[in-house]
Amino acid sequence: MGNKNKTISFRVNEDAFEALQDIAAERDISLSAVFRDYVDQLVEHDGQVVVVPEDDVSRESSGGEDGDISFPPTIEVPKSFIREHERLELEAGHLREQLDEYKSYVTELQDRLEDEENEVLLLDELDENDDSYQLR
Repeated sequence: MGNKNKTISFRVNEDAFEALQDIAAERDISLSAVFRDYVDQLVEHDGQVVVVPEDDVSRESSGGEDGDISFPPTIEVPKSFIREHERLELEAGHLREQLDEYKSYVTELQDRLEDEENEVLLLDELDENDDSYQLR
């Protein structure tokens, strides 16, 4: 069974309807697409979405240096933060490489252990041989 679309129906007053039609016409999309976009945003952000006209955002943010902030709002990140982030990414890459090397080394040791598993030395036989062995 596939993911089926469901229909939602509700009533709005005539002024709100005309405003929504204007928004849809301005964005050159259908009225239902306006609602789908809003619902997608609402679901994506777990119901924490507030629809604010761009003019209101510009008015509220007019305390900045240039008096008007572009929409959507952006922030400036210090270069030191970016450098630290890049350093950590490089270090993470290096650690991943080391981990891969250690994994391959462990695999090699396990293979050697399996190969040597058939080789059994009896302690009584060690005394008879002149070869010296060291137990580890």
